[in-house]
Amino acid sequence: MTDKISREERKARVVEVLNQARSMELFAITQYMNQHYNLDDMDYGELAKNMKLVAIDEMRHAEMFAERIKELDGEPTTSYEGELQKGQDVNVIYPYDTQLEDDTIDVYSQFLLTCRDNGDSISAKLFETIIEEEQAHMSYFDNVGNHINTLGDTYLSKIAGTSASTGASTKGFIISGQ
Repeated sequence: MTDKISREERKARVVEVLNQARSMELFAITQYMNQHYNLDDMDYGELAKNMKLVAIDEMRHAEMFAERIKELDGEPTTSYEGELQKGQDVNVIYPYDTQLEDDTIDVYSQFLLTCRDNGDSISAKLFETIIEEEQAHMSYFDNVGNHINTLGDTYLSKIAGTSASTGASTKGFIISGQ
């Protein structure tokens, strides 16, 4: 005799991982916006601008998860778990964010499998799309971190005093083609 899981139970499992992912996105938004303000205060405008654009991508991800949760008759979470890192030195921000994105990709890959295992190919596809964007964020953070580590003040001096403005349209890091 096989133990069948009801459609409602499968849907509840998917909503649970979607909400966990939304919570992770809400944390990332808060962390990256804090870093955006910090980088702007340090007068690294280009880095601040790109951090804001990444945060906007994360806002879009949080909204995509919320919309899918609502489609499944769930209630999107409005809270995040994690300890916000404030006042980070520019040398610490990028390795920290690279690890944050790497961890996110790993967790989302597991969530994707949960969606597939519970028969929700639409949510699985959503995770596939967002994992690709998180990979782009991770690559960007890793590249900047490597430049700072390798070139140090030479790299940072080229960025000092650049504009932090994202202009009239803030499409995010992925959509703006950075």
